Amino acid sequence: MAATTRLEFRDVTKRFANPRQGGFVVAVEGVSLAIADGEVVSLIGPSGCGKSTLLNMGSGLDPASSGEVRVDGELVTKPNKHVAFMLQKDLLLPWRTIVENVELGQEIQRVAGGERRKRALDLLAKCRLPDFAHHYPHQLSGGMRQRAALARTLAVDPTVLLMDEPFSALDAQTKMVLQQDLGRTLADTGKTALLITHDLVEAVAMSDRILVMSQRPGRIIEEIVVEISDRDNPMRRRQHPKVATYIVQLMNLLQIEQAAA
Repeated sequence: MAATTRLEFRDVTKRFANPRQGGFVVAVEGVSLAIADGEVVSLIGPSGCGKSTLLNMGSGLDPASSGEVRVDGELVTKPNKHVAFMLQKDLLLPWRTIVENVELGQEIQRVAGGERRKRALDLLAKCRLPDFAHHYPHQLSGGMRQRAALARTLAVDPTVLLMDEPFSALDAQTKMVLQQDLGRTLADTGKTALLITHDLVEAVAMSDRILVMSQRPGRIIEEIVVEISDRDNPMRRRQHPKVATYIVQLMNLLQIEQAAA
């Protein structure tokens, strides 16, 4: 039986008006991709190639100029409850406790108070923050705040997670710990995820597939299937001898794109 497609881009192009020079800037052009249920896909490419633009369209924050974006078969025309977005910054509200921050999306969805509190506390326990539920964001380290942001993202029970370099601001050791947490969480929950990263090792350690984009206007120029087991254990994956081969392949693709710029 074929796996259900959760997120799909069909020949998507995005143009932005260029008020200084007139006309338009084409950010991405003719992008088609499909991500199956439970799959984790990383998106890499040169800076400015339209990776974040794709996530914005996938979340419904920005419409496609042409083509279609679909989640669970439904055309994406605005933000919807099937998709959750996790950014580089945790964006926790400083006046709310950690558990109240995790509850925020559920409040917007009008989930009953007792149910949303239980869900928030359960997720904080899974993200190894049970003792910090009633602390405020300024009382937590950067890594702990990102764990709280992950719990907040999962609390709305999305079908698809869109993640824009969620660990890029963290030190290397903290980043690896959170990659491990995220890998296990995605495996346990069976969530579908599209991850933007500039960290090639992170892409290999976290993903079922890696999509490589060209210079702007961004296009998908290569798809690499990561044929290493233990996707739920990024730390173990990092130690696999195949990792170096994938990194060289990705570096060569990116260097070719840089030379063509």
